[in-house]
Amino acid sequence: MAITTAASRLGTSAFSDASPVELRPDWVKEDAQGVIRAVYRQVLGNDYIMKSERLTSAESLLCNGSISVREFVRAVAKSELYKTKFFYGNFQTRVIELNYKHLLGRAPYDESEVIYHLDLYENQGYDADIDSYIDSVEYQENFGENIVPYYRGFSTQPGQKTVGFTRMFRLYRGYANSDRSQLEGSSVRLATELGQNSPSAIVGPSGANSGWAYRPSRARVTPSKALGGSVPFGSSDRKIYRVEIAGVSKPGYPSVRRSSKALMVPYEELSATLQRINRSGGKVASITPASL
Repeated sequence: MAITTAASRLGTSAFSDASPVELRPDWVKEDAQGVIRAVYRQVLGNDYIMKSERLTSAESLLCNGSISVREFVRAVAKSELYKTKFFYGNFQTRVIELNYKHLLGRAPYDESEVIYHLDLYENQGYDADIDSYIDSVEYQENFGENIVPYYRGFSTQPGQKTVGFTRMFRLYRGYANSDRSQLEGSSVRLATELGQNSPSAIVGPSGANSGWAYRPSRARVTPSKALGGSVPFGSSDRKIYRVEIAGVSKPGYPSVRRSSKALMVPYEELSATLQRINRSGGKVASITPASL
């Protein structure tokens, strides 16, 4: 069953019918090798790994039954290989985003989760922070000892917040994408949304118009004018709404030149504004009360 009707455009088709990778009690050598490949793919964010970089000692321990899949995941996450790819050279908040994605299969839900891990790293260090993910009740309930972590953020599950679905798409950029090869580089993805406790826009991995959604400007500038008039910021008795729009095409421009906008609209102008947006080919991403 498809995760969403837009699964093919959002790059989630590969997960629609995929079963979790598990090392079952009657496993053979080939099963262990499949688990090793799956752990590297998940924990290392689909990044390329050379033969010389493989954790041969930890692999041997898994293959001879000395450690569980969970302990192999821990070994990879604490390795110098993982630190080189995702810890060194990244802001700590970006590291936390990736740890949630790689080890728990989801995005952070709110700012309190980021603050918790910032504090834990500052006071107890890197290894203790990694342990906090892998030793958590959440990890145990979802993956146990012998299931490779996978992206849980794409499906509705007990105990998982709905906002995690949209947040996950800010971290996940397609099945063939690596966490070290995204256009935004080492930049933090979710800081603003987490700080404002707001959902994240879903943007197609390819950047094509068919999978395109609203993205705010880097400067986070919201215009003070609505379509057809200005908003009197000093008027406290009028309800003002912030309308985020994706895909507006200006008259006379090719349809491929589409822009993302945010407008401040008084309540009494909201209906007419939405009609104009629809006529211009735009899609409303969100309508929220504005704090002026």
